[in-house]
Amino acid sequence: MRRRSSSSRGSSFRRRSDSVTFDEFGFAVTKRKEQKVHHRSHEYSSPQLSSGRLQELRELLSYWNPSSFLCRSQMERFIRMGIPSSLRGRVWKSLLNIHVLRETSHFNYQTCLSDMRQPLVDLGISEYGILSAITTLSNTQNHLTSTPSQSDICLFRQIALDLQRSFPTHRSLMGETPEAIEGRAKLFRVLVAYAKYNPQVGYSQGMSHIAAVLLMQLGEEEEEAFWALAALLDQPKYLAELFDLTLTKVQHQVKVFEQFFKHRKPQLSQHLESVGVLSVHFVMPWFLTLFTSLPCWDTVLAVWDLIFLFGLPAVFRSALTIMELLEPRLLRLTDEGAALPLLLRVPVDVAQYSTFVPALWRTEVEDWELKCLNSLVLDENLGYRADICFTFGELTASSSSPIKEDQENLPASPEEEKAAPKDSALTRAMRVAQRYLFDPRGQRHVKAKRSQSQAESRQLTSQPKQTSASVNQPQVKSRWQRHRRVKSHPAAVQRSSDDSPVTFRGAAAGGNKDKCEHTLRRTCIGSHRRSNHSILRRVRTKSLDPVSLTPPSCSLPALLPVRPSGFRSSGTSSAERQDPPSAALVKEVSLRHQSSIPDGNTRESQLI
Repeated sequence: MRRRSSSSRGSSFRRRSDSVTFDEFGFAVTKRKEQKVHHRSHEYSSPQLSSGRLQELRELLSYWNPSSFLCRSQMERFIRMGIPSSLRGRVWKSLLNIHVLRETSHFNYQTCLSDMRQPLVDLGISEYGILSAITTLSNTQNHLTSTPSQSDICLFRQIALDLQRSFPTHRSLMGETPEAIEGRAKLFRVLVAYAKYNPQVGYSQGMSHIAAVLLMQLGEEEEEAFWALAALLDQPKYLAELFDLTLTKVQHQVKVFEQFFKHRKPQLSQHLESVGVLSVHFVMPWFLTLFTSLPCWDTVLAVWDLIFLFGLPAVFRSALTIMELLEPRLLRLTDEGAALPLLLRVPVDVAQYSTFVPALWRTEVEDWELKCLNSLVLDENLGYRADICFTFGELTASSSSPIKEDQENLPASPEEEKAAPKDSALTRAMRVAQRYLFDPRGQRHVKAKRSQSQAESRQLTSQPKQTSASVNQPQVKSRWQRHRRVKSHPAAVQRSSDDSPVTFRGAAAGGNKDKCEHTLRRTCIGSHRRSNHSILRRVRTKSLDPVSLTPPSCSLPALLPVRPSGFRSSGTSSAERQDPPSAALVKEVSLRHQSSIPDGNTRESQLI
């Protein structure tokens, strides 16, 4: 009776499986209600390459050289256009360079499978029925003590549990069809073989999704999928900084992305923190499964193409692209219960190829930026703030005097001195900035130095300009009044005690040439400045010899009004006041003033 009932259940399940249709990528096409449950969309918008482009891509793969910049630039061009499904497996193997890893490694895949089957045979279990043996593995693990066989059984059980969660709607893993049974057995063998190949990493959550995608794209080549997984998880360029036994590396990268996200999107980051959504809640699933939770599978494969080309920075680019596309919706949400599901289940309209992939290529993430943030997070995790404060305290405890300017660059801690040859200049600069940011004494020193520089600048700006004579307004008025009086008495001017006597005498009288030139420049430029504006511009570069221009019996200070050097007329620059006048200017000014002098001075006017 049991056999008959089990056979009837199996036949009914096969009929249901036979009636299910699959899309071009192998996912079961379900009803719209079930699509929401499985979070899959079957409307793809990825472009199709022409036959000519396909031939060019095949030729590129035939002479592929991973160390050639030209080959990689051509591959980037094809990835931008869209890799066809028929050639994606070859493209991934070429980018990962798995044939070199396979040839240089001493690991034998078939031998590892033989060693794996021995404990399964002892338990009466086969890799083809591993799902039905989960209960047996759990009971056996509880009864065994700490032995080498227990570690194997624990590994088998963990992988078997994750097989149930890995793409349950894909053709190769769905139901009890021969294809699905064989697909789960392949996935189980690949994961166990990698745990034996790299015991330091072993198996962790998320690896089942990555290995399943590799098996989907590499077809029947099970061993090729294993070496692709090994290359992807072991090389530092790709995912070596994400996977380990304790998930410490991925938690570190989540913190790096958190700092990166705060730098790129400060408003959205602050909003999510206020709502209560932490980066670890949604970034860790993205990183561990490499965005396979996106509903549109053509978009997932495009993201993987970019990761195989650029490595780990492409993972950060993809995460940042999702945040940028969801930013308007997230800013409108004020509840954690609404924001977190939106991040874990990205809507179809955002994840479509025509929307997501162009935005992904527009997003820029630099390697130096990630390295800088990586070192910053490492210093914070190692308690670097306490080390900085302790070092700074040791420097200032022995002396009560303020920090000197030559002590701006503090000595590094012992840990930093050991890592100094390995660090870049940018990393060292970031660490110096940390000392000032995280230490209160350093902040006070920076503020004191800034205030000192500001005080010096204010002092310089507040100093008055040095002039040849400091004259106030009453003195200017008295000088003009004295000029009116000397029209009737053209003798030398005797100045009062408050004004410095400035007289002019000819060369015959033994006057000082420098003093005469200075006096003549002040008097001639001070008067009639508005009328002689254009003349001054034309004669700026000309010099004046007062001995040759002044008649012996003429005293120009008695004829021309004297203005102080600090007096400024409107529309005249300081450069014009300092240039000596020309002979034509002196002659014109003298003729104008001689017209108002009495008849006794006609001789001087004729001489001029």
